[in-house]
Amino acid sequence: METQFLNTFVTIVDQGSMAAAARVLGITPAAVAQQIRTLEREIGAPLIARVGRTVSVTEEGARILPRTRELLRNVADLRSVATESEIAGELRLGACPTALAGILPDVLARMVETFPQINVFIKPGYSADLYHAVEQGDLDAAIVLQAPFPLPKTCEWQLLREEPLIVLAPAHLADRDPHELLATQPLIRYDRHQWGGRQAEEYLRAQRIVPRERFELNALNAIAVMVDRGLGVSLVPDWAQPWPEGLKLARIALPDASAKRCIGIVWSRSSVRVRLVTVLLQESRKAMQQRNGPKPL
Repeated sequence: METQFLNTFVTIVDQGSMAAAARVLGITPAAVAQQIRTLEREIGAPLIARVGRTVSVTEEGARILPRTRELLRNVADLRSVATESEIAGELRLGACPTALAGILPDVLARMVETFPQINVFIKPGYSADLYHAVEQGDLDAAIVLQAPFPLPKTCEWQLLREEPLIVLAPAHLADRDPHELLATQPLIRYDRHQWGGRQAEEYLRAQRIVPRERFELNALNAIAVMVDRGLGVSLVPDWAQPWPEGLKLARIALPDASAKRCIGIVWSRSSVRVRLVTVLLQESRKAMQQRNGPKPL
C-alpha cells in the first residue's frame, strides 16, 4: 500500500475537495481521484463520498482516519530515527499568512544552506488552527501569532518578532493625528475575528474610538492596496516585508507604543524530530538578527 495514497486521502479530508487537495499536493485532480480509487480497492471500502465539487469522509474513512494520520507521522519519523548521526529528516512546519511570505523564506534559506538533508513540509493556516495541529502532534512546530491563552505543558514558545500597531493611511495624510484618522476616515478593518485583528479592536475600544467601518478582511497585503487606492485607513501591525510594490502609504505610529502583536514559534516537546525543531529555532534567531525591521515604503 502506497503511503502517498494515504497522504492523499488525509489531504482530501483536510481540504474538503479533490481540487483543493490537488493544489496542495501539486498533482492534477484526476491523479488525486485515481489514487483514492486505488486506495479504496486495496482497503475494500469507500473512503470518500463525492457530492458535486465537495467531498465528505465516509463512515469507513472516518474509522481509519486517526490511524492513518498516526501512520503517516510514524513514516515521516523513520528517516530521523535512521539518521541519528546527522541532522536530517522531514520537519512538519506550519505558518500563518504573514509569516509565510515575510519571515519564513529567510529562515528556510538559512536552513537549506546549513542543513541540506532537512526536508520541510509546510502547512499554511491561521494561528489558532496551527496551535491545535502542533498540540495534536500533526505538526512539529509553527510560526504563528502569540496565543491569547496559556500554552499546554506539552508545548513551548519562542518570540521572534514584535510588530507595533500603526495607522496605515494614504501618503497625503501622513501629517495627521492617528486617532483623528481612525475616528474620521473610513476604516478598512483588520478582521476582528482573528487574533491579530482582535488586538486592533481592543485598541479602538480602549481609546474609545468609534470608527466608520467600510471593509473587514484578514489579508494585510490587500488592506495595504485598498489604503493606497484611497478607500480608507487601517489599524494594522507593522508586518514584516515584503509588502506590495509601488504603494504610496504613510505608516503612522500610535501614541501608545505598547500596542503590538507578537510572532514566534510554538513547538511540541514530545516530537521525535526535536533536533530538527532545534535547528529551526537556531536559524530563526539568526534570521531575525539580520533583519532591522520593516523598511520605509
